[in-house]
Amino acid sequence: MIGNSWDQLLNEEYKKEYFINLMNFVKNEYKTKTIYPKQNEVFNAFRYTDYNNVKVVILGQDPYHGPKQAEGLSFSVSNEVLKPPSLKNIFKELESDLKIPFPEANSLKKWAKEGVLLLNAVLTVEEHKPTSHKDKGWEIFTDDVIKLLNKKETPVVFILWGNYAKAKKALITNPIHLVIESAHPSPFSAHNGFFGSKPFSKTNEFLKKNNIKEIDWRVE
Repeated sequence: MIGNSWDQLLNEEYKKEYFINLMNFVKNEYKTKTIYPKQNEVFNAFRYTDYNNVKVVILGQDPYHGPKQAEGLSFSVSNEVLKPPSLKNIFKELESDLKIPFPEANSLKKWAKEGVLLLNAVLTVEEHKPTSHKDKGWEIFTDDVIKLLNKKETPVVFILWGNYAKAKKALITNPIHLVIESAHPSPFSAHNGFFGSKPFSKTNEFLKKNNIKEIDWRVE
């Protein structure tokens, strides 16, 4: 399904009844409604960031639900559309934290290739209906992904923005990993602890301390 080491790791998951039911539900949704991201981009987070290359996880809730936005990576949108407010705030914090100029581009594919798994808890959504695919089985799947990442023998940074992401902290029990928590970058909460939280420099300091190549956070 994915084409790298994730397939072997998730092989048992693919066979489970809930996952088979989930795939049947999703296929039917694509046939009868407008669903995002494109069907061939649903598993992009895994395609761009092989399990063995994961250094950082940024956890989102579900894909953007407007036309041409979602591309299968949390918080990332196509370069064809306007930047959503949360992404603007992420770039503002990036500029403040690492003095990286506010990017013209929107897509975070470069981060994914650097080893940042941009994982949404729910991987599909109906157009203009946020959280419409909540509680259909995606959360079971992505919770198991987080459990697999928790088992990694190399340190990983988990960046949890907002209460939804913070609730996943219970799955991260391995003491070699770092959890960075703050408010969500949404305009409703960014001023309550997201701005000034310096997640990018904290991540790189941790990676450097563990002799892991730091993330180049520039967006192109």
